[in-house]
Amino acid sequence: MLTEKLISIEKRYSELEAQISSPEVISDKEKYQKLSKELAELRDIVSKFREHKKVKGEIEKLKAMIKDKEVREIAEAELKDHENREQTLISDLEYLLLPKDPNDEKNIFIEIRAGTGGEEAALFAGSLLRMYLKYAEKKGYKAEVISDNPTGLGGYKEAIIGISGKSAYSFFKYESGTHRVQRVPATEASGRIHTSAATVAVIPEADEIDMKIDEKDLRVDTFRSGGAGGQNVNKVSSAIRITHIPTNTVVVCQDERSQHQNRAKAMKLLRSRLLIERKEKQKGEIEEMRRIQIGSGDRSEKIRTYNYPQSRITDHRIGLSLYKLDSVLDGDLDEMIEALGTADKAAKLEKSKHVK
Repeated sequence: MLTEKLISIEKRYSELEAQISSPEVISDKEKYQKLSKELAELRDIVSKFREHKKVKGEIEKLKAMIKDKEVREIAEAELKDHENREQTLISDLEYLLLPKDPNDEKNIFIEIRAGTGGEEAALFAGSLLRMYLKYAEKKGYKAEVISDNPTGLGGYKEAIIGISGKSAYSFFKYESGTHRVQRVPATEASGRIHTSAATVAVIPEADEIDMKIDEKDLRVDTFRSGGAGGQNVNKVSSAIRITHIPTNTVVVCQDERSQHQNRAKAMKLLRSRLLIERKEKQKGEIEEMRRIQIGSGDRSEKIRTYNYPQSRITDHRIGLSLYKLDSVLDGDLDEMIEALGTADKAAKLEKSKHVK
């Protein structure tokens, strides 16, 4: 069954390769883009399938070689390696054939909010903000602060950043939840370790076609930004606050110098929030996605702990601990995110087997 499906996909891939190089398709921009997208979506599957066929062919040759006493020992060792590779490829192909998360390719908004712990929680929220901005930079993504609410000591009550780039959601989606920090605050004279928390919600960006909003349902207010910006900030009310009246959803954008730019970004964030709420309501799930993601901000609802005395970061969902806290906070998140992706892959494959 798996092989038949893969043969069909490979056939379609070959057809697309032939079509996309024809003058008729090249001259039709819309059709060319559509076929290019389909071709790209099938490329990984076809590449793995062709490698699998090659490995399978090598296995058959090695099985024949085992009959020869002179090369049996070498053939058996190579056969074991090839059979292990074949199993890995089968697992990869099964995963690639699973339904994809439709949000994986989208740009995102990340909302970070201080939870339990007062000023220390706000300082930790600031550490998370810097960590995500640095990680985005290392991945080559465009990242910008949409709005923030800084505290006097350098922390943040809340901050919202927008991140755009190829497959942004697929890399950041595992960050949603409550993050807990254990460290001695700079203001703590006795040297006692305090535990604080901050919440993170990762929201895929919605397009206008995904979520249409009636202008009459909006209240738009302007005000002066409290952030950096020189004279522009002091003299011009460029920051935008948009309230969606039917749901009482409020978004703020203050990072740009013009009202027009801030309004455009605020509308993107509003559409994204409303789309999540609508989808979750339609599905009839127990809680809205955003509430599931961020929890209440209580220390006990943790997905990850950042322990400063031990320089340890532990993700409680997969039981992984890394002893390189400074590096992670400096944006070195790949190892953690790859481990979460691998665990997610294994869970989805296991679930698919039970469904069958």
